[in-house]
Amino acid sequence: MENKEKMGIKRIKIFIAYFFLIIASFLAVFPFIWMVLLSLMGQNQIFSLPPSIIPNPFVFTNYINIFKNIPIAIYFFNSLIVAIFTCLGQVLFSAMAAYAFARLNFRFREPLFFIFLATIMIPPQVNIVPLFFLMKQFGWIDSYFALIIPGFFGGFGVFLLRQWFKGMPKDLEDAAKLDGCNYFDIFFKIAIPLAMPAIITLALFTFISSWNSFMWPLIVTNSENMRTLPVGLAVFKGSFRETTEWGQLMSCAVISTIPAIGLFLAGQKFFIKGIMAGGIKE
Repeated sequence: MENKEKMGIKRIKIFIAYFFLIIASFLAVFPFIWMVLLSLMGQNQIFSLPPSIIPNPFVFTNYINIFKNIPIAIYFFNSLIVAIFTCLGQVLFSAMAAYAFARLNFRFREPLFFIFLATIMIPPQVNIVPLFFLMKQFGWIDSYFALIIPGFFGGFGVFLLRQWFKGMPKDLEDAAKLDGCNYFDIFFKIAIPLAMPAIITLALFTFISSWNSFMWPLIVTNSENMRTLPVGLAVFKGSFRETTEWGQLMSCAVISTIPAIGLFLAGQKFFIKGIMAGGIKE
């Protein structure tokens, strides 16, 4: 009898847990679903009373009009170029620094790593003014260099990959050294393949962060041909005077979310492994 009561209580707890998980999932996904539905509605249907949930009829002209009204293809291309190269640079430099802090013995290694980690606590807004003047001195304002190169360096990526490299078996390094490998051979042929889950996790974080970046591209770009997608959408929103074309605006938002969602879905199995590895204590 007691076992039946315990099983009943356990089932009730499981039911309550799943119920709240389903509600939380719905609340998280609903804004995106609503955004997609609004992008397929006409202006009159969006503001109709009572509100319409399902587009009737489906209006695809919103997607056609945004390509006529703004150079969204240029914005999309700029964001893609910036996100891809920032991602590659961040992964390469973070991996090299992380491997050095994890596997090489050199003077002041721990203090230097502590100072490096301290930069994570500095708000990015604090660095904007000196970084802008640095880009201006280099003559990189309104260019891909200003949009991409500052994103190569960050403390989070070094910390994440260092945790993974520290867990790498030392016997692999010793065996590689006996075979005549130097540090670069060990790094590229052994350490990088073993750390692939953490590297893909960092790549996902970096790509999405760069893709959604607004403040820095807004500051260092002047011409329309160098605007990224977030900046271009903000300018597009500000171009409306009397009535905001919400259908077109939602269409732009849907297009802007596709690469980030697709990339996350493609690398989610590595993402979980990388996060788990980043939390391992030394």
